[in-house]
Amino acid sequence: MNDAPSTTLDSVLGGRVTLHQPAVGYRVAIDPILLAAACPAEPGERVADLGCGVGTAALCLARRVADVQCAGIDLQPDLAELANRNAQENALADRVNFIAGDILDRMLPIYARPADHVMVNPPYLKRGAATPSENPIKALANIEGDADLAAWVAAAAKATRPGGTITFIHRADRLPELLALLGGRCGGIAILPLHPKAGAAAHRAIVTGRLDQRLPAILLPGLIVHEADGSFSPTLQQILRDGAALPMIVGA
Repeated sequence: MNDAPSTTLDSVLGGRVTLHQPAVGYRVAIDPILLAAACPAEPGERVADLGCGVGTAALCLARRVADVQCAGIDLQPDLAELANRNAQENALADRVNFIAGDILDRMLPIYARPADHVMVNPPYLKRGAATPSENPIKALANIEGDADLAAWVAAAAKATRPGGTITFIHRADRLPELLALLGGRCGGIAILPLHPKAGAAAHRAIVTGRLDQRLPAILLPGLIVHEADGSFSPTLQQILRDGAALPMIVGA
């Protein structure tokens, strides 16, 4: 992969994690960083990252949680290749690795040994809901292909051990669909709305639940992303700059 003219080198978590990523098309936003902050992994536990892109969520989690082991998968080989390069250059390749693969392939290694936690950052848009980008990397990252949201939830459940957690980040307008799909598999579901600014409707939501548990759901107070002047809120700054965790109340 000749990335000299086609990728950029950027950093997140206040420079604690550096990322090679495509210069156009797919670009890292705050969503995978928030996803990693919400994953309740403890030192020594294993985590699967479905839809890993260039590895942002797994690398941020591995930087925050000592000795956590992360395995990521993405449909696009170029992104998985960059993710492994990022793991190597962040000196995390001994704990974090990525493969290219399709979550619909039930022979994937992540299904052979279910993880303690699974993080999922799937394409947000249904097929046919929007005009695909002319950039193929961005199109695949943003719009569902053969794997719809039901398939992503099924894959997450298959990759998680009983009692382990599944954490999704998704658009708020697809929250009813996501909750319906998770509700038959998980309990102790915690829902965290993400508001672009105070007084605005939530545009994203983080949802965490425990597989094969039957515990009540919790709707958490919404998280404000931006202040009135456009700067990140203090809580977001602690997550994005300092690598703070984003506690999600999940039943034991």
